[in-house]
Amino acid sequence: MKKKIIIAIAAFSILSLNLSCGDDFVDREQPYSIDGENYFNSAQDYENALIGVYDVLQSTYVNVLLGEIASDNTLSGGESATDVPGFQQVDDMSHTPVNSNIKNVWDWMFGGVNRANYILEFQDKMDFEGKTNIIAQTRFLRAYFHFELVKWFGALPLKGDVRFALGDETSIPRSAPQEVYATIEADLLYAIENLDDVKNQEKGRVTVGAAQALLGKAYLYQQKYAQAAAMLQTVISSNKYSLVTDYNTIFENDGENGAESVFEIQYTDQEGAGFGCLQCSEGNVAVGFNGPRNFNGPLFDSGYSFNIPTQEAYEAFEEGDLRRDVAILNIQAFADANPTWDNGTDTPGVLFGEGYEHTGYFNKKYIPRQGDLNLGDSKLTNPNNYRAIRYADVLLMAAEAYAHNGDDVNALLYLNMVRQRAFGDANHNIAATGAGLYTAIELERRRELMGEGHRFFDLVRTGRAASVIEGFTAGKNEVFPIPYEEIQFANGNWSQNPLYQ
Repeated sequence: MKKKIIIAIAAFSILSLNLSCGDDFVDREQPYSIDGENYFNSAQDYENALIGVYDVLQSTYVNVLLGEIASDNTLSGGESATDVPGFQQVDDMSHTPVNSNIKNVWDWMFGGVNRANYILEFQDKMDFEGKTNIIAQTRFLRAYFHFELVKWFGALPLKGDVRFALGDETSIPRSAPQEVYATIEADLLYAIENLDDVKNQEKGRVTVGAAQALLGKAYLYQQKYAQAAAMLQTVISSNKYSLVTDYNTIFENDGENGAESVFEIQYTDQEGAGFGCLQCSEGNVAVGFNGPRNFNGPLFDSGYSFNIPTQEAYEAFEEGDLRRDVAILNIQAFADANPTWDNGTDTPGVLFGEGYEHTGYFNKKYIPRQGDLNLGDSKLTNPNNYRAIRYADVLLMAAEAYAHNGDDVNALLYLNMVRQRAFGDANHNIAATGAGLYTAIELERRRELMGEGHRFFDLVRTGRAASVIEGFTAGKNEVFPIPYEEIQFANGNWSQNPLYQ
């Protein structure tokens, strides 16, 4: 898929060309012209444009980083208190509409929506074999971007199957979240009905299971528990996915696109980027940001020491939980276990620096691994895929939906399937009901999905964020502010989210 992405980017670059004769004395037709209005002339054009939509997924690394930093799982970290101020502000819940990192989420997710809308705007221009499948993939991706946007920002501008154009911000209103969710549901239902689940299709492509899982998640976020349970049960009953026996293997390179992967964002170490456009990297930038500072030792590489797990997050794991040391690297314990490591000095041992807010812990799931080629800056280009939807997540979402429906039997069944993998036995099964069961599922989601960017939004949608996240203001921080520039461009058409100045 990476080679096709390059083709797609080249194709989109061509769209900006408008060749003209330039002779003031000769009146003749342009010999050649290609632009956004006459691009779609072959099946390959639609395929290239679709790969262009997939390409935006790689920018979501910042969504994952900030989803952790905003929660009680991690601290911002970095080199100092002024290193990436936008991260620090989100960590402190002091962020305002002037925050470049929040703006990145808005810009790139709407970029994904607009690329999808570009295909849908011209979906009826021609017919060809496989077009319905391309439209189904496109609508899934638009739903994915809209889902990210609505959980971050709430009400959004919508334009249907047409690209946004300059000036729309002054005339198109922000649609309420329920309207946004309605479009998400419609897109995903279409995808479910029309996706071709080709057994040997390229890894990373959308599948019916991915669309069903995302739709179940969208229902859950709206507290449509009966619909969520039914849709997530469809994924479970399909028998297409299973829990990987060894949790430790899921997040290694060899574990990518495995039996537990429902939807996975593909990254490569072949094409890097710079600080001028981190989202332009084909690699997973978050991985380098998560790495230990000035590291010299086995297995891992150095990073920028952001997204630092807290002591409380480390202690959230129960004794005997095999996931703790997979999710969180205890750097001192790791150094103690490798006392003879040849670091190139007269004194052997693992070396590492202590960055800002150093806790001694790092996000081990997404941390630089030795052996990756990492062309360019090794801290900005890492091939570690993001496991966007895992089967364990599906099981826990189903458990939550069933619990709210009063079906404790299925809720406990799926909750304990995840726990049995975590402990390697059935001796730690949960038997709680009622409020105790809800709490158990929330804690299990925290442990199972530690470091994967879901915690903040789980706390928000369950109404628990204000009581758990330090500095969180109820009625304000459930969503993030619309970027200042967007409010200014809208010229009074859009109001800012409540309590943001």
